[in-house]
Amino acid sequence: MEVRVGERLLCMALLCSGFFVDSVLGKYVKGIVNTKEDWLFLTRFCFLTDFGRLDFRFRYPKNILLYFDDSSQWPAVYKNNEKNCYQKEAVLRPENNQVINLTTHYTWSGCVVEGDGNEEVLSCVGGRSFRSVRERWWYIALSKCGGEGLMLEYEMKLTNGQSFWTQHFSADEFGILETDITFLVIFFLVFVLSCYFAYNLKGRQLLHTTYKMFMMAAVLSLLFHCVYWGLYATDGVGNGSLKLLGKLLFSVSFLVFLLMLILLGKGFTVTRARISHSGSVKLSIYMTVYTITYVILFIYEAEFFDPGEVLYAYDSPAGYGLMGLQLLAYVWFCYAVLVSLKHYPEKQPFYIPFFTTYTLWFFAVPVMALIANFGIPRWAREKIVNGIQLGIHLYAHIVFLVITRPSAANKNFPYHVRTSQIGILLSSPKAGEGAESFPHHAYGNGSFLGDSQPNFTELFSIHSEPVKTVEETVARKGGEVPRNSEQKIITTAADLTAILPPPLPPIPPRQTSRSPPLPPRLPSFTEYFSMQSGGGGAFGTKA
Repeated sequence: MEVRVGERLLCMALLCSGFFVDSVLGKYVKGIVNTKEDWLFLTRFCFLTDFGRLDFRFRYPKNILLYFDDSSQWPAVYKNNEKNCYQKEAVLRPENNQVINLTTHYTWSGCVVEGDGNEEVLSCVGGRSFRSVRERWWYIALSKCGGEGLMLEYEMKLTNGQSFWTQHFSADEFGILETDITFLVIFFLVFVLSCYFAYNLKGRQLLHTTYKMFMMAAVLSLLFHCVYWGLYATDGVGNGSLKLLGKLLFSVSFLVFLLMLILLGKGFTVTRARISHSGSVKLSIYMTVYTITYVILFIYEAEFFDPGEVLYAYDSPAGYGLMGLQLLAYVWFCYAVLVSLKHYPEKQPFYIPFFTTYTLWFFAVPVMALIANFGIPRWAREKIVNGIQLGIHLYAHIVFLVITRPSAANKNFPYHVRTSQIGILLSSPKAGEGAESFPHHAYGNGSFLGDSQPNFTELFSIHSEPVKTVEETVARKGGEVPRNSEQKIITTAADLTAILPPPLPPIPPRQTSRSPPLPPRLPSFTEYFSMQSGGGGAFGTKA
C-alpha cells in the first residue's frame, strides 16, 4: 500500500461541552470505519484538567487532528456544510500540538508499516496526555481530505486517572456511581420501612391499592443503574441493556407514582371505593399518552440525538411534551383534591399537607429540566442532574411514607375504611349507586389498638347501607307497623290468660287508725325484667 504524507485521515477534536446521556462515553471504544465521506465523527470524552489520557491504535490512518472548544474550532467545523475538509483542518493550531501526523516520518506517531496478506498497512500505536484549565470534551473525528473515503480499524482507550471511581468515567460522570449506590441504600431502607408499615396496615385491613403502588415505585430501577455503572467502572464498556432497563424501570416508577398521586387526589381508597367510569376512561387515556410520549423520548434519544453535540434528555420535542403533560397532571391533581375536600372536609388534615408537599414535586421536574438545559455548564450537567433527579424522587417517597405511617399520633393518616369493607361495598346490590363513596369519617388511626388487640367493632361493621328501620324489616314480611296519634310505634303484649291460673282475690286493707311505715325499698331491676299479673295477665321484657 502506498503511504502518502500529505493525506490526512484522522481528526481528534478537543471540546468542553455538556452532557449527553446515550452516547458512548468514556472509556474503551473500537470499531471499523468504511465510508465514502472524507470527514467523520467517532466519539467524545470529557477529560480532567491534569489526568486525561488517550491511548490509541489505528491501522491505515495518516493524521490525527485535535480540536478544542473555542468557538473558532469545533463549533466552527462540526455540521458546517459550507466548509470543506481542508477548511476544517485549517482552523487547527499546530503550535498547540493539535496535529499528529500518523506516518513513519513523524517520530511521536508510533507508526510502522505492517504486512496484511498481500498488502501493507500502516499501524500506529501511541498515546497522548492532556492538560487544560478546566474539564473539556474531546471529540474524535476522521478525515481524509482529497481521498476516496475512509476505511480503517481503530481502538481507543480514554481515561481519567487510575482510580476505580474515575478511570473510565468522563469528567461529567464523576460521582454518579457513588450517588446511585447511596440512594440505592436509602431507597432500600425506605422499602424495608414501607414493608413494616404494610404489615401493620394489613393486620388492620388498611393495606390499600394506593399504598401497594407506592411500594412498587420505591424499589424499581436503581439496582440496574448501579450494576451498569459498576460494570462500566471495571472495563469502560458496561452493558447497555442494563442501563436501558434501568432507565425504563425508573420511568415506570415515575409513572406509577404519578398515577398514585392522581388517584389519591380523586379520593381513591380514601373517600371512595372506586373511580367512576368516566374518570377511569380519562385516566387511561392520559396514562396511555404519557407512556407513548416516554417511548418516543427513548426512541428520539437513541435515533436522533447527535453524539457530536452535547444534549440533555429533555432538550427535545418529546422532553418538552413530557413537561407539558406533567403540568397538565398538576392541574388535574389540584381539581381532584379540591373536589375531594369539598365533599369530605374532615379529610383536611391529610389533603392539605399532601397537596402542599406534592405541589413542589410536580414543579420540581420541569424546573429541573429547564435549569439543566439552560443553567448548568455542559461539562458538569449529567452528575448534577442525576443527583437532583434522585433527590426529588426520594423526597416524594419519604413524604408519602411519613404521612401514611400507621401511628395513632399521625393526624394525617388518610385511610379509615377496611379493605374487607371495600369488597363488600363493591359486591353489594347497590354498588352502582353508592359504593363509590365511603361514609364520612375523619381518620382510621383513632381506633388503632395494636396488632395484638384487633378492633372487632370496626372490623365487622359494614356501612354500605343505612340501618334498616322496623318498617323495612316488617315490610319484607308483608305486615304493617301500627302507630298511635303521635306517630310512635305501638307494641302489644301476648294474652296468656288461657294458660295461667286465675288471679287470687284482692286482700282487703287493714282498718287501723295509723298505717305502719312502709319497709325500705330494696334495689330492683324492674326496668329490665318485670312480671305483670294484672289487667290481662301478660309478662314481657322492657328495653
